[in-house]
Amino acid sequence: MTSKQKKILTILIPILISIGLVWYSLSKVPINTLIEEAKQADIKWILLSVVCLTISHISRAYRWLFMLEPMGYKVKLNNSIMAVFATYLINYGIPRSGEIARATILSNYENVPFEKGFGTIVAERIADMIVMLGIIGITLILQFEFIIKFFEERFSLTSLLIAFTGILAVGILLIAFRKRESGFIGKINTFIRGLIEGAVSIFKMKKKWAFIAHTLFIWSMYLLMFYTTTFAFKSLEGLPIAAVLIGFISASFSIAATNGGTGAYPAAVFAAFSIFGIAKEPSFAFGWVLWGSQTLMTIILGGLSLLYLPIYNRTE
Repeated sequence: MTSKQKKILTILIPILISIGLVWYSLSKVPINTLIEEAKQADIKWILLSVVCLTISHISRAYRWLFMLEPMGYKVKLNNSIMAVFATYLINYGIPRSGEIARATILSNYENVPFEKGFGTIVAERIADMIVMLGIIGITLILQFEFIIKFFEERFSLTSLLIAFTGILAVGILLIAFRKRESGFIGKINTFIRGLIEGAVSIFKMKKKWAFIAHTLFIWSMYLLMFYTTTFAFKSLEGLPIAAVLIGFISASFSIAATNGGTGAYPAAVFAAFSIFGIAKEPSFAFGWVLWGSQTLMTIILGGLSLLYLPIYNRTE
């Protein structure tokens, strides 16, 4: 397979997945039903969730300065903010392409070398991944009994033992081949080392505690964005915190899998909420409304950022 074919597949596969998941969503709940559910939502909670997401993006832009400053670059906060909003908009076209665009924007308007700007973005993504793993770990601890009961009800003891044995075998293989630098094992080792090095580099940062505080704040806003939206739907009243946490984790992974979570976000929310016996109508409606409000905010602020960036930097 040529590099051109790989690039085409990189663009095409997420789009096809999104289309398939949109079809799946609408096959489960007719669009008229989704519209009726959405009409009943309390707009003030949805607006509050959008505010939480907006603040998190601004915090992300401010956090970025902590990584650029030690390298000798005094980046304007406004440029950083606009670059971040543009990133999320561009990611709707090609997943993860926004990060490349973000580093390019900084290179064009702040004279930060592309490789250095992109390196800081990778490092901050590692920090985000660590927080996400922490949220997953906390969820597993808080909901351990529920998760065990859920698997016991749906899977036999034999299948669970086979799964555990498989995971253990993979772990042993990774340890046995930890020094290999080629092939699949080598890629995994490189990824793990990068994760560790990225985490360690954060603690070597001059403003490490401010960076860590902003990272925790960003993810707190993400969680609050998800949680506040549940209050917009009367049918989700009394939603257990376990459903919120598992729904949030599921929805977060869906964004990485497709173009900005198109189609995948509502399906991921439904999959998580169905574990708790929540009806499919409010589950899908919640997912579409939350994803739709995020997308609308991203289109407006991301679009304005792309338009205003050259104007702002020409008049400065």
